[in-house]
Amino acid sequence: MAEDVYVKLADYLDQLPAGFPRTESGVELRILKHLFSYEDASLALHISLIPEEPRVIAYRAGIEVKEAERKLAEMDRKGLIYSVKPEGKPLRYRIQQYIVGFWEGQVDYLTSELVRDFEEYLPAFIDLDLWQKVPQLRTIPIDESLNPSTKILPYEQARELVSTHNEYAVVNCICRQEKRILGKGCSKPEETCLSFGSAAERNVRINRGRAISRLEVFKILHKAEESGLVLQTANARDAAYICACCGCCCGVLRSLKDDPRPASRASSPFKAEINTDNCSGCGTCIDRCQMEALSLINEKSNLNPDRCIGCGLCVTTCPTGSLILHRKPESEQTYVPLTMTEAYIKLGQARGKMSLQYLIGLKIRSLKDRILSKS
Repeated sequence: MAEDVYVKLADYLDQLPAGFPRTESGVELRILKHLFSYEDASLALHISLIPEEPRVIAYRAGIEVKEAERKLAEMDRKGLIYSVKPEGKPLRYRIQQYIVGFWEGQVDYLTSELVRDFEEYLPAFIDLDLWQKVPQLRTIPIDESLNPSTKILPYEQARELVSTHNEYAVVNCICRQEKRILGKGCSKPEETCLSFGSAAERNVRINRGRAISRLEVFKILHKAEESGLVLQTANARDAAYICACCGCCCGVLRSLKDDPRPASRASSPFKAEINTDNCSGCGTCIDRCQMEALSLINEKSNLNPDRCIGCGLCVTTCPTGSLILHRKPESEQTYVPLTMTEAYIKLGQARGKMSLQYLIGLKIRSLKDRILSKS
């Protein structure tokens, strides 16, 4: 019977926009068993994508409200679900996807067994064909790499994204933690994952990160640039986080790097161009590039445009100014949804698992259960 609960949970998670594909080995079930107790998995089946109060989830699950409050708070602390704290109202909870979601919630709590299962499951989870249509993350360039004469939209700039918020938190990078557990990590800094607004409030409240000032956010972004880390954020204009990623540890960048044409897979409005006449052949850009887009040929740097994801890391340290970021033609740019809700709908539709009608249905069910839970 316990096995049935995990199968049901796996199937339920696969109905969410990002999916949770099944495998012949059943590694996805092992991951769920690592993280969810039987009680956790049973309750998760009654938690919607729409944030709801404990009394609503309790009604749906057929349990007492106090019991639901206790279990939901515990699952939130374990990083399995996501809580929202509306001002002056009770906490609300929603289901989390696998990635980006409850996997990242395991930061600072990883085990070697869980990490090995993650590595086995990663190729099955990340579908680059789907990613090309509707990516979950997008690359934003290092601010210092941007040419003032180039058209730059506010949501394409790290400082602009940060400055629209007043609450900030920093969390350790789960990808570098994961690789270090395997003995394959790098020396790049670990405390680099930034969150803003309600996401920052939640990370601090459940003790997953520490509160920081806007000035410290900018210092971390500067440190990321110095360390050669790619900035990635949610593929929505109202993004609530920025990750600082390396091509040796980040699951997304590793998957992109294994593809022969990362430029066509990644969501990025920019691409690098090089003036080889000015190039001194120092090779600094080669070490900085996380996609192996640059190589040294005849003592000059050579850029493979099919591999460039427009992060700008090569531009900021080129001593001769031979590298510059240019805006891609509109036809080569990936659409950036206005909100995460729109992003989820588009991702679910691309997978054939979710539609606007489905989301409306969820909302109607949520409203109905809210009314019934009061009676």
